[in-house]
Amino acid sequence: MGRGGQPKDRSEGPERKCIATGEVRPAEGMIRFVVGPDGQIVPDLLGKLPGRGIWVSAERAALEKAAAKNLFARAAKQPVQVPEGLADFVEAQLALRVTNLISLARKGGGAVCGYEKVKDWLQKEEASVLIQASDGSERGKSKLSTPYGGDFIGWLTADELGRAFGRQTVIHVALGDGGLPQRVVEEAARLKGLRVSGGDESHRKGRKTR
Repeated sequence: MGRGGQPKDRSEGPERKCIATGEVRPAEGMIRFVVGPDGQIVPDLLGKLPGRGIWVSAERAALEKAAAKNLFARAAKQPVQVPEGLADFVEAQLALRVTNLISLARKGGGAVCGYEKVKDWLQKEEASVLIQASDGSERGKSKLSTPYGGDFIGWLTADELGRAFGRQTVIHVALGDGGLPQRVVEEAARLKGLRVSGGDESHRKGRKTR
């Protein structure tokens, strides 16, 4: 994983230039925006809205710079309206997307929650992703480690994970293999850029479960 949790491999998929940093990055690690009919900037997380795309790196600093420096209007070559609190809105929408994908994985039998179930999946090498709530007990979380060669997500809250499982709160989650867990990892990487500054959870990656 690269800066802000973004995948470093540029060999797959298209690349786009960030209007805030000027860097060219894989599109999967960026946020696409379009200008709506009313001239308002609209985030297009699914990349399906019509119109010319305006791309910003999935990082809070880049989004805040683009909004503050009028870079959206410059890229669109027309006056635009940027919603107040754009970075916060994008963060909330990404978090919702990640939890919805986890919920889909759960409904398909590809996700479990709870310490004992997650530990069982890890020991049986049935898990490819370990997710732990950012506000969970560090002592409890330290008893589980990311599957070897797998991924770790640690920047969703217990409430957010709880909604994915129809519970009030959830601390530990494991995802199996397949395309859906990979989508969770990719979307969570974009969310990390807006939510996590400085610290990196990659030190948990690849350790064997105790």
